[in-house]
Amino acid sequence: MLTRRRHSQTHDDSLRTTYGSRFFTKDLKTYRMGEDSLPPASVYQIIHDELELDGNPSLNLASFVTTWMEPEAERLIQENLRKNLVDQSEYPRTGEIQHRVVHMLADLFHAPPAEDVAGTSTIGSSEAILLGLLAHKKSWQIRARAAGRPADRPNLVVGGDVHVVWDKFARYFDVEMRTVPLKPGRYTMDIGEALRWIDENTIAVGAVVGTTFTGQIDPVEELNAALEKLEKERGWQIPIHVDGASGGLILPFLEPDRRWDFRLSRVRSINVSGHKFGLVYPGVGWLIFRDRKDLPDDLVFRVNYLGSEEETYTLNFSSNAAFVIGQYYNLLRLGKKGYRSIMENCRTNARYLAKELAGSPLFEPVDPDPTLPIVAFRLKAPHAGREPEIASELRQYGWIVPAYTLPPDASEVSLLRVVVRENVSRTMIDELLENIESATHVLKNPPLRRKRHAPLC
Repeated sequence: MLTRRRHSQTHDDSLRTTYGSRFFTKDLKTYRMGEDSLPPASVYQIIHDELELDGNPSLNLASFVTTWMEPEAERLIQENLRKNLVDQSEYPRTGEIQHRVVHMLADLFHAPPAEDVAGTSTIGSSEAILLGLLAHKKSWQIRARAAGRPADRPNLVVGGDVHVVWDKFARYFDVEMRTVPLKPGRYTMDIGEALRWIDENTIAVGAVVGTTFTGQIDPVEELNAALEKLEKERGWQIPIHVDGASGGLILPFLEPDRRWDFRLSRVRSINVSGHKFGLVYPGVGWLIFRDRKDLPDDLVFRVNYLGSEEETYTLNFSSNAAFVIGQYYNLLRLGKKGYRSIMENCRTNARYLAKELAGSPLFEPVDPDPTLPIVAFRLKAPHAGREPEIASELRQYGWIVPAYTLPPDASEVSLLRVVVRENVSRTMIDELLENIESATHVLKNPPLRRKRHAPLC
């Protein structure tokens, strides 16, 4: 019988494991696009392994951003990653869900009842702040021109505790930034000082509910009273924009009687971060106006080249629908009771951390009884200013705890900060405290005296 000899034409890499492929020893072009294609498994593993060098998101205590969601929420997000939120003619139910979330948040923030609430989803609070302030700038220009006054020298009054996006707004959109300096021992806006900077050209005053620096809250109600008095005395209609990125989705559940939202007459717009204490993966934020008239109509664009006429008020056009859907899931799933329970846990653990630090010989918290689950603390004299050394030592244990200085006129104050998110348990805090104690060896001082705890797995 005649037999035929078979010749294998198998490609060299088909019999190799991923780590055995030649691409793991090849100099890949990482800043220029290569000529050849690569096997998907190899590319995945190369990128996956490089990203393993990043910090652990669960141990990143610097970040306010959500690092865990329920499997059902993740499934919805995965199912809707392909949807472009702006295309509401193609995805009308997705557009309706965004509309529902805007209404839910407006109601949560005590906006006056209305059939058509003015608000929008954004990529995050930075975009929401830019959009809110643009609306106030345009409204000021309309009022100034109607009164026969020049409308070319707008200013914005804020405390030194605001996020950098406020400076971006001023620079990008030609508005004079008038910043009320912080003071040693006072890290929120001084209303008396702020009033000195306000005039008829002030487009808005910014107030922060949970500052990035210390987690403290600007005295919004006091500011509102001062602006009401100014309106009676001088006729200046100056709005407040509340930056609720950190605290706007905490206070309604933990401190429902605190007046910081649309219950105050001068609060005309609020931004919140869905991807912070809204408990959604990044990135999604929300901008809510008190009333439709707070959003000038000529800032709203109407387009029909996606199939039907749609209104848009965003800085970008396309955006992913998945995280808006994730926000809707959380609001339905948790309800007020669920959010309250999570926020209470976060704050209880934050207060435990603050109390332990307050009892130490080396550290002192800015607020030993924080309202929000954010703990800013520093070293006592004579070690004040050496916080970056502590942060560096903590990194050796996997913790990411930022060390930074405050803005003027408190720039000599150096702080460390821990954001107690929902995934940060009491056990983790005990381990963190243990590691802080160990980190103090760099100070060549007696360490914190704490009961030893078993290490985390």
